[in-house]
Amino acid sequence: MVEPQLQHYCPDGVVPHFNRIGMTNRHKAPLDELMPRILLAAELLGDSKCDVTVLQCTGTSMSGGVEKEREVIAAIEDLTGKPAASAASSLMEAFQALDAQRLVFVSETPQAGHDKKLAFLQEAGLDIIADKAMGLAGTDVYCSTPPEFWFENVKAMRNDDADAYFVSCANIRSIDVIEALEDELNRPVITSNQAALWSALRLAGLNDNISALGRLFKTG
Repeated sequence: MVEPQLQHYCPDGVVPHFNRIGMTNRHKAPLDELMPRILLAAELLGDSKCDVTVLQCTGTSMSGGVEKEREVIAAIEDLTGKPAASAASSLMEAFQALDAQRLVFVSETPQAGHDKKLAFLQEAGLDIIADKAMGLAGTDVYCSTPPEFWFENVKAMRNDDADAYFVSCANIRSIDVIEALEDELNRPVITSNQAALWSALRLAGLNDNISALGRLFKTG
């Protein structure tokens, strides 16, 4: 869902380029083993003179912990000579921009994958006050599950002690209900692709406010 969502929501004058690599499902591997694929993809995107390069998979970018994720970003920046980010770093920047420390966390995966992302969030110092693994059965189900599913399930997690709600995964359709959820919950709602687009634009020096993407885009 990264490609259609970024193509849909990118502001005028911003062109997203994409390079897919095998890093999930049968291609899943530790970040150290994925690095040659990641760097080759970044190098090819560099040929298009991209201003920012983003490794956009939440689970993959969080899988090695906080320090390994920083190493991956640094390696991409060294190769391209331009700013880089990941799904994880974009989310951390988004939480910081919104002063969001206490989170309600919802993810697409069964419990084992959810727990790995939960461990990253906790290592990063965030306070997860409620969380739920939705347990969807694989990537085909992730991207075909309708936005209304995310609206109803996140709404059911309402917790007025939360600073924000985080709905994880780059391959789901939660981005389409950010505004409706924020109206319902009266809190910022952060999703993986929304945060990546916000971070990439800010790294490129662009401060567009995309109103459909919620409170995050009102921050600098």
